[in-house]
Amino acid sequence: MSKRDFYDVLGVARGAAESDLKAAYRKLALKYHPDRNPGDKDAEEKFKEAAEAYAVLADADKRARYDRFGHAGVGGAAGGPGGVDPTIFADFQDIFGGLGDIFGFGDALGGGRRRSGPQRGSDLRYDMEIDFLQSARGADIAIQIPRQETCDPCTGSGAAPGTTATTCPQCRGAGQLRYQQGFFTMARTCGQCRGAGKVIQKPCKACAGQGTVTQQRKLTVKVPAGIATGQRMRLTGEGEAGSQGGPSGDLYVVIHVREHEFLRRNGNDLICEIPVAMTTLALGGELDVAGIDAGELLRIPEGTQPGSTLKIKGKGMPDIGGNRVRGDLLVTVRGTVPKKLSKEQRALLEQLAATLAPENHSPVRTSDESESESIFSKLFR
Repeated sequence: MSKRDFYDVLGVARGAAESDLKAAYRKLALKYHPDRNPGDKDAEEKFKEAAEAYAVLADADKRARYDRFGHAGVGGAAGGPGGVDPTIFADFQDIFGGLGDIFGFGDALGGGRRRSGPQRGSDLRYDMEIDFLQSARGADIAIQIPRQETCDPCTGSGAAPGTTATTCPQCRGAGQLRYQQGFFTMARTCGQCRGAGKVIQKPCKACAGQGTVTQQRKLTVKVPAGIATGQRMRLTGEGEAGSQGGPSGDLYVVIHVREHEFLRRNGNDLICEIPVAMTTLALGGELDVAGIDAGELLRIPEGTQPGSTLKIKGKGMPDIGGNRVRGDLLVTVRGTVPKKLSKEQRALLEQLAATLAPENHSPVRTSDESESESIFSKLFR
C-alpha cells in the first residue's frame, strides 16, 4: 500500500509554516492517541502516520528533500519500529505543553518525571473596598483571609510526628509506572503515591496527611495615598503555603474605591462643584472648599461668571508613585439667586439694577449654551 502525501496526512498546504504543522499534528495526535482509542488498530496506524509525517516536515532538511523527491527523498529517514523514528516523541512536551498528563505520557515523551520535591504555594486574590478619602490619604487596613498554611505538628510533611514517609513500593520512588506500547515507552502517574514517589503510612491527624491546614490569617495592608480603583498590591509570601518545604505564594489585593459625595477624580486632579452667591461672583471673595484637606481656600476673582472653573493648585490626588507633585483641585462655581428678598434687599437690588447698562435681549448663542439668555440672567443664574 503506497504512503499518503505527508501534507495530506496533516491536512496542511505545501507552504505551511512550522506553527501550522505543529498545530495540525497536535490535533491529530490528540484525536488518535492510543490511550483515547484502546484496541483501535486503525487509530493507532493514523497516529503513527501523523507522527511520521510531522517528523519529516518539521525537519527543514528532510522537508526540502521530500518536497523535491517525495517519499524516495526521505527513505529510511523515518526508520525505526513500524517505520517511525522514536526520537520524534521527544518533541511532545514542546508540542503538547502540560497536556501530557492527560494521557500519562509526560515523562516518556520528554517532560521529565513529575516533580515531587518542594512546590510553590498558590497565589491568592483579595478584593478590598475603601472609601474615597482613604484612597487619597492612604490608610492601614486590617483584613482577614482564609488560606492554607503549613501544618505545625508535622511541619508540612503530612506524616504523623515522629514518623516519615516511605518509598512507594509500587513505583519504587519514581512516581510513575512505565510500560511498552507498540513502538515507544509510555508512562503513567503512579496511582498509589499519586506521583510523589513516597507514601505516608501514618498520616498526621492535624492535617489528615495533607501537610497544610486552613487558617484565618490576619494582616494589616498599607494602602498608599493616591491609589485608584483597579490597581492592586502584591504582598509577597502571603498566599497559600508551599508543599514539602516550598515557598508560599503571593497575595494580590485589588482595590475598589467607593464614590465620594461630591468629589470626582480625573487622573490625579479632583473635580467638584460649589454654589456661590451672586454677590460673591460679582464682587469677588474667598471661600472654604472641603477637598482632601479640610478648609482649602478658594479665591474668587471679581466678576467671575457662573459655570467658571477655578483651580486650587496642588490640592488634588497624590501621585501613587511619588514621582510627581499632587494634582489640582478644579472647582466649578454655580451661581445662586435668593428665592425670597426682604424689602431692604429688594430696594438695594433695584438701586443696583438702575445703575447697570440696559439689558440686551437679543438672542445669544455660545458654545456651551443652546438657549438664548439675557446678559443679566446669565450673570445671576
